[in-house]
Amino acid sequence: MRPALRDLPSRLRLHRLLPVVSIAVAAAAVAAAVASPQMPLQDWGILMVFAVVIAVGEVNRIVLPGGRETAPMSLAAGYALAMTWEVGETHRVEFTAGVVVAVTTVGMLAGAVPALLRRSPVRADDLAARFLSVAVAALLFRHVVVWDGQPLLTLQDSWSSTRWVTAISMVLVSGIALFVQAFCVALATASRDHRPFWRSLVDEVRQGAGLGAALAASGTLIALAERPMGVVALPVFLIPLVLTQFAIRRYAGIRETYGQTIRALSRLTEIGGYTRRDHPARVAALSVAMGRDLGMSDRDTLDLEYAALLHDIGQVALREPIPGGATMMAAPTDQDRIARDGAGIVRQTGVLDNVAVILESQSKPYRQVRELGEDLPLASRIIKVANAYDDLVGEARARRARKHASAIERIHLGLGYEYDPRVVEALIRVLDRRAAVVGAG
Repeated sequence: MRPALRDLPSRLRLHRLLPVVSIAVAAAAVAAAVASPQMPLQDWGILMVFAVVIAVGEVNRIVLPGGRETAPMSLAAGYALAMTWEVGETHRVEFTAGVVVAVTTVGMLAGAVPALLRRSPVRADDLAARFLSVAVAALLFRHVVVWDGQPLLTLQDSWSSTRWVTAISMVLVSGIALFVQAFCVALATASRDHRPFWRSLVDEVRQGAGLGAALAASGTLIALAERPMGVVALPVFLIPLVLTQFAIRRYAGIRETYGQTIRALSRLTEIGGYTRRDHPARVAALSVAMGRDLGMSDRDTLDLEYAALLHDIGQVALREPIPGGATMMAAPTDQDRIARDGAGIVRQTGVLDNVAVILESQSKPYRQVRELGEDLPLASRIIKVANAYDDLVGEARARRARKHASAIERIHLGLGYEYDPRVVEALIRVLDRRAAVVGAG
């Protein structure tokens, strides 16, 4: 993909534009709800129950690995509200999509208030994606004409003898709404992290497939069960999602602890005097930014981050530390030994085999790919470039600014021989963006 087109989400700042779009949609929905015909008192009671459940779902939102927020209870309740047409055996609801979106707005904002009062961060782009997803579900089910001049809402009567058609149509509506959410989240991620949009979308769809299926099923079941059970269907069919949230929280906590352990292990070389202060952390941050720029998947980026944090762990086997810890200045045989020893140490964990493969290849020159056709992992090539840059510029900010140009020039001297040209281009893009942020600040 051409760089100009790939960076379009970042240049348009779509992660900041999504909340603005959501505010406009919410304002239009509130205006439409105010102008809609007066509803029966029973409908107001139903709407209040859904608003409370959506708010509770937002209060109990979860943070997925990678930092993205989601609120399964809130989304499932929102989809159910969007597709509700009968509550009880005799009552048919009379509210429009505008009312559904307005109630969702109230519920989601109310659910965000406790976090704001605690001064906890609220991901506005994730909240906007969830909101827009529910809005799309409401429009698709209640207003978009799909057959014989009728929307799905009014077609339910003609499908009363074939409820399976109703269920399938609801699942499809939920699936489309979930894809809209994934699309919005991918746009925000591509904009915020400077990643190719297609990679962000693939990762979002892949990671959210399991939870998305549960959400689509739960929203459909609640809407269908409201006819025989009434609003009691809400808590009954949300219980499985509550249990799912506990499992996701536990997994996220384990993964966070795992990452903290690796970060602590990466400081061994720093504490032992083998590397400069914060060198592993700087190389990891730079490597992750380059990996995202080059379109690496979330899973591969995580392996890259762990490998970058541990890329110097093999130095603990050296008798004497390398001056300044700069492995790029070491002899090729010493670089190979550090790489092999580091990979051996990591393999002892029994769970970081991919990281060990990356570490084992980090000292190999790029010419082995170009001339010998060797399969050298992209992550290894990224760490090699990021490590060389940090070794050359040092840790002091003023000195890093002065040595930036000479470091890039030195790396260019090894272009195509030591370093992958595509990775070096990614390094320059990342550094240019960092400089632009510093200049703007």
